[in-house]
Amino acid sequence: MNAIILSAIFGVVLMMASAFVSNRSLYKTIALACLVLLVGANIAETLGYSFFTIDTHNMLAFNKMGLFFNTICFTATLLYVFISSSEIERVDNYTAEYFALIFFSLCGIAILTSFNNLLMMFLGIEIMSIPLYILTGSDKRNLKSNEAALKYFLMGSFSTGILLLGIAFIYGATGSFGLESIKVGTLQMQLSILEVTGCILLLIAFAFKVSAAPFHFWTPDVYDGAPSVFTSFMASIIKVAGFYAFVKLFESRIETTSFATNPAVGVNWHLLFAILIIATLFVGNITAVFQQSVKRMLAYSSIAQAGFMLFALFSVNAFSKEGLYLYAAGYCLATIGIFAVLVRMKDYTFEGFNGLAKHEPTLAFATTVCLLSLAGIPLTVGFFAKYFMLAAVVKQGYAWLAIVGVLFAGVSIYYYFRVIAAMYFKSADENPAAVATSSTVKIGLAVVVAGIIILGVWPHALLNFLYF
Repeated sequence: MNAIILSAIFGVVLMMASAFVSNRSLYKTIALACLVLLVGANIAETLGYSFFTIDTHNMLAFNKMGLFFNTICFTATLLYVFISSSEIERVDNYTAEYFALIFFSLCGIAILTSFNNLLMMFLGIEIMSIPLYILTGSDKRNLKSNEAALKYFLMGSFSTGILLLGIAFIYGATGSFGLESIKVGTLQMQLSILEVTGCILLLIAFAFKVSAAPFHFWTPDVYDGAPSVFTSFMASIIKVAGFYAFVKLFESRIETTSFATNPAVGVNWHLLFAILIIATLFVGNITAVFQQSVKRMLAYSSIAQAGFMLFALFSVNAFSKEGLYLYAAGYCLATIGIFAVLVRMKDYTFEGFNGLAKHEPTLAFATTVCLLSLAGIPLTVGFFAKYFMLAAVVKQGYAWLAIVGVLFAGVSIYYYFRVIAAMYFKSADENPAAVATSSTVKIGLAVVVAGIIILGVWPHALLNFLYF
């Protein structure tokens, strides 16, 4: 509850700051201070110190797993703001409002990690998503930004309608919006046609939110059209929060025999999830190979990474739960780092990165470490994140699906290494970096690189907190 209340309050504070604080450089300081307080308050609640006592009538349930995930998201946001605040200021004159929208999205994330009721899940998704529609179209003078915002809003509204229809069907089948009553009904009897239909609609809606194929079509255009600094936030923190809610909603059902294979309605749910995973891995990786823009390649890369995170949905066991937390931390670090470099480039094509290592070795090294992590190369956190996901599938008895994942991970190495090869093995006539790199950015990138390598060597530095 600390995170929900405080993130909303801090959002209002920053929204009002533009009226009372004329110095725009102070907005970053205020935002960072609020984020530090938010992280501290969330850790305090994890240790049992809740500042707010509110009876939610079991609509919200605050447990250590959800609070720990909040800490990962809030810490990643703190790092994101520290590195990218100067780029946020360059988007337009509404810097304080942009920070406020980020805090409102964090409020939605805090709800999504603690919902115990389908209505609260819906509210969490909408509170998290609506600020993103605004941030996507924040560059009003850019037609691509306007188009991306409109497309995101329309597609998001359509998926929200599907989500609500699924919730209505499940309510009709169970007579309750609570997750506990749905779990009891699922454990004691076969799923009815109405409930299966509701689950499929929820699956479609969440597949849209996390960019899983074939509901991914909005992702490349929205990520490409939005200002790069906000694409970083959407592609990292928002995406992993959507996955946590996705797994939280479906994990109880996947563990039951009636959900895995329901002969009464002819639905094999594990087969359905396997098809979703393979389609997402195929579309994301194969399409990324043919991209000429690094930013658009990263958009398809995020789809491919979603395919790996879907393994946590397919196999619910200790490996998948640990893998989801490790993937969330590693993916956020790598994505924030690579976009922090991308926004400082004149040219987003692969040729635009030619010779970057010669002119900006710090940026090139940070980019290399982030790309190696996304590719799952050993000694980076991405390797262990993928390992835990694949191990979860193997433990569940689906080794063939793990082999498919490894093959597509091999494909991803090609397009990630294209950027590395351009930076180190090709030359450019002029300095590829368009914006001078400040000491703040270099410090932030150093933290990103250190985090990726430390967790890549010692993943339990993070995972041990799950059992603290």
